[in-house]
Amino acid sequence: MTARLEQHAVRQDAVMAEAGCWPADSPWVRSAVGALPRHRFAPEVMWRWDGFRWEAVARGVAEERWASVVYAGPYGPAVTQVEGGLPSSSLSCPSVVADMLDSLRLQPGHRVLELGTGTGWNAALLAHRAGPGRVTSVEVDPRPAAEAQRRLRTAGVEVAVHVGDGAAGWRQAAPYDRVIATYAVDTVPWAWVEQTRPGGRIVTPWGRLGYVALTVAGDGRSAQGWVQGLGMFMPARGVDQGLELHRVRERVREHSPDVREGPFARPAAGLADGDLLFALRVLAPEVRITTRRGPAPTAWLHDGRESWARLTDDGSGLTSAVQAGPRRLADELAVGWARWEQAGRPSLYDFGLTRTEHAQWIRSEADGVRRRWNPLRSPRAGTARDSVRRKAGPGLPRGGPGPGQAPSPSR
Repeated sequence: MTARLEQHAVRQDAVMAEAGCWPADSPWVRSAVGALPRHRFAPEVMWRWDGFRWEAVARGVAEERWASVVYAGPYGPAVTQVEGGLPSSSLSCPSVVADMLDSLRLQPGHRVLELGTGTGWNAALLAHRAGPGRVTSVEVDPRPAAEAQRRLRTAGVEVAVHVGDGAAGWRQAAPYDRVIATYAVDTVPWAWVEQTRPGGRIVTPWGRLGYVALTVAGDGRSAQGWVQGLGMFMPARGVDQGLELHRVRERVREHSPDVREGPFARPAAGLADGDLLFALRVLAPEVRITTRRGPAPTAWLHDGRESWARLTDDGSGLTSAVQAGPRRLADELAVGWARWEQAGRPSLYDFGLTRTEHAQWIRSEADGVRRRWNPLRSPRAGTARDSVRRKAGPGLPRGGPGPGQAPSPSR
């Protein structure tokens, strides 16, 4: 099977090249993936969605099916762990892995902290560039951590894998030149900034729809940067993934008989706009939004607790809203949607953040105007304060590239 797996790896390399997924500014990424192919770090059992549930695919039983899960194409993640019927770990899609490594601006000799070891593949790629003993990786789950360490040793890669909470970083080996996370956060942990040297760089998924690159200030008291690319990421372990909407809805219906219905001013189909969805994630990170296309496009919202809403287009140009629970999520959505439009409909790439010890400030820049964004539930929600004009730089195409493909921004 080894020869067949190598063929899968070679084929994916070619497809990545044809799609323009290998970063031109970081040719080392392609070399690292070639030297350390994905299948060498995949567990013996992978998971495939069969349309109804996650199905286990064992290498020893169905090798070719297993390989097709591992090598699902440039934009195909591969689920490596399922708990309680939900995926809890994965091999990220190769295009996003390549993009994030490119954004890290990693150089030989850099000390690197990785949060979320997973299978160990990303740590191996980091070590291929930084050098032996330069990468520290933290994994919250002891079993995957041990398996990743074993795979790394088998591959001849020297990485220190520790079991711990990624949000705390790993102070024992600080300071680091580079920090990279493989799971999504809504608030960048201050420990990551504190453990990165001044001028160092932090790359992390943010908002679950993209990832951001931050540079630590010279005095070490803050870090700031901009969104660099697209991609959907799992949250930290224990954070609601928003995949059990029906359970939330039924629980709300049982305990919240106060259901309100009425018209909604915008079409549910509009929530297919990735830039709008990212802005709403920024404004209300705890609210999950799922959409369904078809003759009657529908959007479901819930906060994972007691509130939900449904928007439905009836095909005649009218949209209705049904909402229940202590929060009126459809009303909150309308406020956030309006705020995004008033801000110039900023794209995902127009968003950035600044992290200080005690706060995280979110901002966007569109049409030469920089705005600070407050969460929808903030006491000051509904304002777009601290707008500052500055000379506009080169723009990014509205809508941006495809999933996992970042532009080459100067940010």
